[in-house]
Amino acid sequence: MSERIDVYLVCNAKYHDTNFARLELLKLLAEQEDVWVRVSDSYRDIDAISRSKLLITYTCDLCPTDAEQDGLEAFLKQGGRWLALHGTNALVELKNGKASTPDKAPKLMQLLGSRFVAHPAVQTFNVSVSEPEHPLVQGLENFEIEDEPYYCEFFNEPTVLLEADYTTPSSGYERSSFGTDRDSQPQMYLHSVGDGEVLYLMLGHCTGKYDMQPLMDIAPISRCAWNYPVFYDLLRRSIAWGIRS
Repeated sequence: MSERIDVYLVCNAKYHDTNFARLELLKLLAEQEDVWVRVSDSYRDIDAISRSKLLITYTCDLCPTDAEQDGLEAFLKQGGRWLALHGTNALVELKNGKASTPDKAPKLMQLLGSRFVAHPAVQTFNVSVSEPEHPLVQGLENFEIEDEPYYCEFFNEPTVLLEADYTTPSSGYERSSFGTDRDSQPQMYLHSVGDGEVLYLMLGHCTGKYDMQPLMDIAPISRCAWNYPVFYDLLRRSIAWGIRS
């Protein structure tokens, strides 16, 4: 007998095309007939999140309150799964024409297993499979993709499933050289919290015509990883991971 699988989707990504990402994620979730989705632009309904099997977030510069962070910790510790996409770990401020990423929510970042620090311009880079026998990436070939290359600080040695090899400095950020001395940059990883787990996928940048306001009135429409079948394959695998545990 089938049972309803509750999924909570938070979409609210500053400087990104939230509407596009929300629609694409909902279409993927609709492929699962037992999934019942609640959609929000924040973490405020922490009770509903706690009753869900899977939390999916596509956010940028969205900082949960201290109470919400405590609720997210409880959700994970009791066995919840969290699929965190792209800028979920990014909290950004603009200072003197440069982007700053202050460490203002350390608990959130510890739960996620990483904190965004900087990124250079969108570019094409190579992604390689780090754990080819892991079910989440089994059978996946190394691939080339265009996206926003993230440099992050990582915590507690996550299980890295995908990694990339870019070293371009992040000229628009205060910490412009952060991460450029590394041999590889994690792109997808697993991070355990209590009985629960976070699956983080760095890929997935997108912007619409008006998403960069007030920095610019009109921006070029960009879909980056969303133009690639391999990205949708990764999303489908990630959703399956979250609902079939």
